[in-house]
Amino acid sequence: MITGAATSLDHLFDRNIAWAQAKTRDDPDYFRRMAEQQSPDYLWIGCSDSRVTANDVLGLDPGQVFVHRNIANIIHTSDMNILSVLEFAIEHLAIRHLIVCGHYGCGGIERALSDEKSALVDHWLQPIVMLYRKHRSVIDAIADPAARLNRMCEINIELQVRRLAATPIVEQAWQRGLPLAIHGWIYGVHDGLIRALGTPITSIAERDALATIDARVVDPVEPESMVRRHAIEAFSSIGSLEPHEDFDCCKTHELRKNPEFQRVDPLAARTLEEPPEAEKCP
Repeated sequence: MITGAATSLDHLFDRNIAWAQAKTRDDPDYFRRMAEQQSPDYLWIGCSDSRVTANDVLGLDPGQVFVHRNIANIIHTSDMNILSVLEFAIEHLAIRHLIVCGHYGCGGIERALSDEKSALVDHWLQPIVMLYRKHRSVIDAIADPAARLNRMCEINIELQVRRLAATPIVEQAWQRGLPLAIHGWIYGVHDGLIRALGTPITSIAERDALATIDARVVDPVEPESMVRRHAIEAFSSIGSLEPHEDFDCCKTHELRKNPEFQRVDPLAARTLEEPPEAEKCP
């Protein structure tokens, strides 16, 4: 039995106190606002990985994103947990953007590609395990293990987007005319950037027009569009600036207005916010 100091989590309480004090010092009304009803615009269905927290990677404050997380961001149509979250998000919080976001190097997907056995984990990962077994020769033909894993991480997002779009809750919302959009994203733990995998799905017709997931597995990997690549480079450069350097805001805001970038994912494009009038480029 573990006893004494080994069981103490006082350091976490200390960190909580310091955090609350810092928040109050910087914004005296912060917790008053938090105590009011939440009004998030986005539902984030993500992985349980401790490195991928929705608010942090989106740069959003508490109250701005409704979150559901599980191993490998799997959508099980019999999972009452995710179905209740989905219904609450759409019907009670009036959320209209549903984001399925996985990440490269996902441990859950790596487990699905391995021969390790565990009854509960294997059952949870069954959708991606079965897809891998069905197309094992195609996936295993990717020689580099990291590239193979990352391709399956992408395929898993596409699979889960299709499963989410097929839930009765989402179907009924579309049938009632609600403007729901389902976004498939993947996060790079190596660079902190989110990439959109295809365009958002906004209707039953768009869902039904998608290629089957089996076809997507055997398709060659699509190169990122030039505009998307520029976006990734632009975001990457922000983190590499020296303290005395200024980021080229003109290029960023021109990118924001680019129709191709808007087409790739309008929600992602809006993360490049218009600057205040006083800060706009000449």
